[in-house]
Amino acid sequence: MPPVRPARFEDAETIAEIHVNSWKSTYEDLIDEQDLSNTTLEHRIALWETVLKTPLNGQIAFVIENGEGDVVGFVSGGKERTKNYGYDGEIYAIYLLDEYQGKGYGKEMLKVFSEGMVAAGYKSLLVWVLTHNPSSQFYIKYGADPIEAEKVTIGQGTYEETAYGWNDLRKLTERLRDESENKPPSK
Repeated sequence: MPPVRPARFEDAETIAEIHVNSWKSTYEDLIDEQDLSNTTLEHRIALWETVLKTPLNGQIAFVIENGEGDVVGFVSGGKERTKNYGYDGEIYAIYLLDEYQGKGYGKEMLKVFSEGMVAAGYKSLLVWVLTHNPSSQFYIKYGADPIEAEKVTIGQGTYEETAYGWNDLRKLTERLRDESENKPPSK
């Protein structure tokens, strides 16, 4: 599997491009076009330059490269932002270019990210997903439980998001590590 490594400041523009392209392809059938088009490359570049220069909330970020060394996906997260559900960590964003989805790249990013979160002292993990987003199955596959649904505003529209969570981040990390090493799952 191609390498996952910590994101660097010089990755900001590439991460922003992946963020915008994946955002639009993932949500084109879930979000109104006017709300979808509010996300611009310039805005995302500024966001990622800031995140990578001065991380807040204990934020960490990783990228995954393809066989040619090109960054094709990223994941970032840190402290859980709502403080409403008893989880201490949160995935803020995880995106992968369409042509790399379904090939193990997402699982590898989740594995390295969860290991990084454990190393940073986090015990549990939450991720918010638009309720009708089929990628929620990715989190369920790796043991996340649905926690709560809430309304969120994106652009001018209101949409529903569902939080999925892992109460024990170490169990997720062990499961992903075992799967990467083709071991039977731990009980």
